[in-house]
Amino acid sequence: MSDTLMTIREMCDAFQVTPRTLRFYEAKELLFPKREGQKRLFTRRDRARLKLILRGKRFGFSLEEIRQLLDLYDLGDGQFTQFARTIEIGRERLAGMIRQRDELNEAIADLEEQLRWGEQQLEDIAPTRRAS
Repeated sequence: MSDTLMTIREMCDAFQVTPRTLRFYEAKELLFPKREGQKRLFTRRDRARLKLILRGKRFGFSLEEIRQLLDLYDLGDGQFTQFARTIEIGRERLAGMIRQRDELNEAIADLEEQLRWGEQQLEDIAPTRRAS
């Protein structure tokens, strides 16, 4: 993507999002497109921010967390604070995802055990059912 401005349609095509999504992110003050009348024009910075927003959403960050992280960009510390806070939140999110995965693995194992038990019960009663 070049340094040129992109229309809402071009942004939608490039990032596989809807116009409604872009307007929503703009309303949440995550994106700041230039306006020419009713037309929204997105800058290179908007594209970079959208890429980070979508990545954050994929990792389960809340929009408020994403907004706070994006706002740290302009602190003038070479993005040190932004990177440090992103890593901190990312580690918290990773720990939560690992907990969820472990809980899901446990639930899967429990369900598999219950299904085996149920199948055994069916086998045990099947001969008596056929005899009737």
